[in-house]
Amino acid sequence: MVIDSLIVPQTIIEPRSFAGLITLYESNYIRLRELFEDVLVFEGERTSSVPGDPDLYATLIERTTYTVTFTLSYRFADADNGSAIDEPGMTIRVYLDANLAESMALSERYVQRLLGPSARAQFRELDSRWARNSMLNKWFEYLSDCGHRL
Repeated sequence: MVIDSLIVPQTIIEPRSFAGLITLYESNYIRLRELFEDVLVFEGERTSSVPGDPDLYATLIERTTYTVTFTLSYRFADADNGSAIDEPGMTIRVYLDANLAESMALSERYVQRLLGPSARAQFRELDSRWARNSMLNKWFEYLSDCGHRL
């Protein structure tokens, strides 16, 4: 198992800086590989179920020579009509050649009241990327601690 604390930046990293964001992408990739060991050959949809946590779903969107793009979500029942809603509906792109993982977007619709306001907050582009990828990093850590594997 690789631990993200072993990443040794070549410069002093300032939070919310471009260099800090790339370091966060590196950490996201390491955490992703703990959760999803075979992301290189991932096809279709994967599900992880662990006691005490909602089911986790990963759905492939696109595969190219150098990238894999997929959504990662919990699946909740919509109380209004009984249909399934995926939240947070995070779109993740893995850069295979650079060993980086980036959260590209979050779902526009939120059933969980606590998630919506923070996700819709207006940020400059760097701040927005920093917030999404910090969330992804912490979520990967949480999923790993829960025992999720895809």
